[in-house]
Amino acid sequence: MQKFTKLSGIAAPMPLVNIDTDMIIPKQFLKTIKRSGLGVNLFDEMRYDDDRNEIADFVLNKPQYRETQILVAGDNFGCGSSREHAPWAIADFGITCVIAPSYADIFYNNCFKNGILPIALPQEQVDVLMKDAEKGSNARIEVDLEAQTITSSDGEVFSFEVDPFKKHCLINGLDDIGLTMEKAKSIDSFEAQASAARPWV
Repeated sequence: MQKFTKLSGIAAPMPLVNIDTDMIIPKQFLKTIKRSGLGVNLFDEMRYDDDRNEIADFVLNKPQYRETQILVAGDNFGCGSSREHAPWAIADFGITCVIAPSYADIFYNNCFKNGILPIALPQEQVDVLMKDAEKGSNARIEVDLEAQTITSSDGEVFSFEVDPFKKHCLINGLDDIGLTMEKAKSIDSFEAQASAARPWV
């Protein structure tokens, strides 16, 4: 998993509330168990018409937001089913930070396990960043995980809270497997002792 320390990127405004995981990645794309390749289907039903042509006025289809790395969204982002494909699709598109007033719990936790920083801020602060994001590619928002701050393109700074353990995992690029591998020496030592004590196993 990629380490997340600081990010300076273009933010896309998506002021919808209750964006659920089926909107993020529709159910017909859940057949794969690969984490890659889902970015093209992120927000599929909003991005494409029935003939698979891009819908020009959808935010991620606009030229200024095609390289977006930050999504500024409405309340209760990631609600609905618990599909982990939702953060997979977001990460595969290139978005590594989501800013919203609140999240569904399972989606929120899945983000950290997939290298995405979900930041919860009061609505009035999200509104400021939403307006900032509407400036397009001329505005870059800075996210500093170590300092736990967001800086708008106008220099306004907002602080955010994050669980210390989740912060540690993101900064060090540790998913569940990475956390386990940190204990590799202890695991090997235990296995060696167990084999010596019970050679018949």
